[in-house]
Amino acid sequence: MGNPDLVLVTGATGAVGPQVVSAIREAGYRIRTLSLHPPPADMVSDGIECRIGDVTNPADVRSAMQGAGAVVHLAALLHIVNPTPDMRQAYENINVSGTAVVADAAVREDVQRIVYFSTIAVYGDSRGRVMDEDTPPAPKTFYEKTKLDAERLVLRAKNRSGFPIGTVLRMAAVYGPRVKGNYRQLLKALHSGCFVSIGPGRNRRTLVYDQDVARAAALALVHPGAAGRLFNVSDGEFHPLHEIIEVMCSALGRNAPRFSLPVRPVRLAAGILESAARLAGLQSPVVRATIDKYTEDVAVDSRRIQKELGFVPATDLTTGWRDTVREMKRAGEL
Repeated sequence: MGNPDLVLVTGATGAVGPQVVSAIREAGYRIRTLSLHPPPADMVSDGIECRIGDVTNPADVRSAMQGAGAVVHLAALLHIVNPTPDMRQAYENINVSGTAVVADAAVREDVQRIVYFSTIAVYGDSRGRVMDEDTPPAPKTFYEKTKLDAERLVLRAKNRSGFPIGTVLRMAAVYGPRVKGNYRQLLKALHSGCFVSIGPGRNRRTLVYDQDVARAAALALVHPGAAGRLFNVSDGEFHPLHEIIEVMCSALGRNAPRFSLPVRPVRLAAGILESAARLAGLQSPVVRATIDKYTEDVAVDSRRIQKELGFVPATDLTTGWRDTVREMKRAGEL
């Protein structure tokens, strides 16, 4: 059994990695990180041991796991629209095989907890429902399928006494100053004034601020009720897309867009552009998958983690986007 005061964090240099490392360290743990790239300067400090390595390399992972009492597995290849065949193989290698390597090393080292970051995207579109942990997953993309496969590997992991050690945290759409992805692109488009909404924006979204993500990870490390369980993590609300846009614009000091384009004609036009681009051997500037992602309805309940682990999200939508915009402006990114 490893040192219960030492936690290994894979993928610590990613979007939420520094926040997770900070939250775990504030909880009193020593940290060892394993990442492909050197950590930022503010992560290199007393109590944090940084290692460079690849989660798909068993030797790297076994070496980093030695002496650890727990692991938070963040390393993953994130969602990309219309991945190439090469990218699909990379998803399998990193998200599934890499997780298998981490879980195997954790079992060998007899760690007490594996906390794995997954995504509520494995549920698919809500289609008017509210989904929770008992809702059968319906992954649509290769990314979502690999995350679900990785979840199963983590939940099957057991210690030498035969007790489960894995905890899966299905994250809502994470946002924050360092987080890249669709919401960051949306924020920048609103900031530039080059944004036209598609549809009325009544489709619901489930979000969570990056600091709340980190707090959930720190809680899942130590709570005895987390072992062998999966939990959705969100701010506890369902936000219509138009509300998110209005909150973003308020944080930016701009007026929200007053007009929107109808979904069906825009999607039809995107399909025509895709076909024309494919015939010309080019990449379409707009694809239907992006429009579908923008207009999908995602309402995921997160009361289980609140009830069973006592997790209480600390950051509401208005505060989260205000702080995100402030930090991005400070960093010169807006």
